[in-house]
Amino acid sequence: MGPLSAPGLWALLASALAMTAIVGLRYLATSGLFALVTQRVRPGLYRGMGAQIRREIGYSLLSAAIYGLPAGIVAWGWQARGWTRIYTDASAYPAWWMPLSLVLFLFAHDTWFYWTHRWMHVPRVFRLAHAVHHQSRPPTAWAAMSFHPIEAVTGAVVIPALVFLVPIHVAMLGLVLTIMTVMGITNHMGWEIFPRALVHSRLGHWLITASHHHRHHEHYRCNYGLYFRFWDHLCGTDRGLSAP
Repeated sequence: MGPLSAPGLWALLASALAMTAIVGLRYLATSGLFALVTQRVRPGLYRGMGAQIRREIGYSLLSAAIYGLPAGIVAWGWQARGWTRIYTDASAYPAWWMPLSLVLFLFAHDTWFYWTHRWMHVPRVFRLAHAVHHQSRPPTAWAAMSFHPIEAVTGAVVIPALVFLVPIHVAMLGLVLTIMTVMGITNHMGWEIFPRALVHSRLGHWLITASHHHRHHEHYRCNYGLYFRFWDHLCGTDRGLSAP
């Protein structure tokens, strides 16, 4: 595998720019939609938070650019070079592999997030980077990607790294990204969108929703997970639910 040619470099740059635009527009569209839902369901919840929301949008668009670079490399590497393990032929692997790959991606992402998130709460690292995210107190639907660039880098690399290691159908990868986006936003909205029966059920005991993550934004040293409460339960950092 030789060095990239000038056309190849331009194609890579174009892919990174395109993915940056896609990530940014996806953020604006989805966060905007859930902010609109919040305005309808919980009118006045974000009243007086205009400065915070503008800051969240600014940091989130910067994060979109950081997320766009590795995403662009993946898209280019998949389409132009065949470097990734993304596949489109559903018969390439047994049918059971598709849901299993989804679970593996979510669990790996959750594991990476839990431990990097705990690291982000080391006082020196918190002051340097993670404090930006915790300026959202309480968080809003615009806060899911409101990260310092250092934190954005830690979040941007995990899914791109996984597609080079673990085979995944393109539809399952799309579902991973959808779950990541929806849970990232709904966990920060400042109110619980999911039914109380689910949140307080046996299944809810293992899932993260706004009621769980809101407590993290209140108390900082607990509830570090992204999708699941597995690591919080195992490591004794689960402090239950809040009432956003």
